[in-house]
Amino acid sequence: MKTNEDSFFAEPVDPQHEARALTIEVIARLFIWMSEGASLEERGVRATVVLYCVRPDLIGESTLEEIGHVAGRSKQAVHQLADSFHEATGFMS
Repeated sequence: MKTNEDSFFAEPVDPQHEARALTIEVIARLFIWMSEGASLEERGVRATVVLYCVRPDLIGESTLEEIGHVAGRSKQAVHQLADSFHEATGFMS
């Protein structure tokens, strides 16, 4: 049987390296999505939506409606941001 020494499978995968690479990819996607806000205020709303989707306990379990009210946006606008976040990152709660 012939083996290819340059094969992808020739070297064992380092789990720490793989985990680090995946973590960096996730953080990069979050930062990119948040930075797409046109203003500093919009980026803040996006960051709050990320917290709502990922760790709602960090924002006092606020609802999207409450987030929209504080940010001066409609409930629908904040829901659209949450949908955009899910679509951009693939993260589903």
